[in-house]
Amino acid sequence: MSDGMSRESKFNLWGWFLFLICAVLFITSAVMNGDIYYLIGSIVFLFACLIFIFPLLKKRIKDKDD
Repeated sequence: MSDGMSRESKFNLWGWFLFLICAVLFITSAVMNGDIYYLIGSIVFLFACLIFIFPLLKKRIKDKDD
């Protein structure tokens, strides 16, 4: 794998981890405010982030094995 692609992958992964942090903070805020719709939306956002992160992590693990 080229250095540029590896760097791009790292930036993508860091970006998605930041989105995960946001999702956790949104969930915390929703729970503290007792807003069920905000909570549901935040949980859906968290799962969406995880769905996008999974292929990136899988590719990263595969590249380390090669």
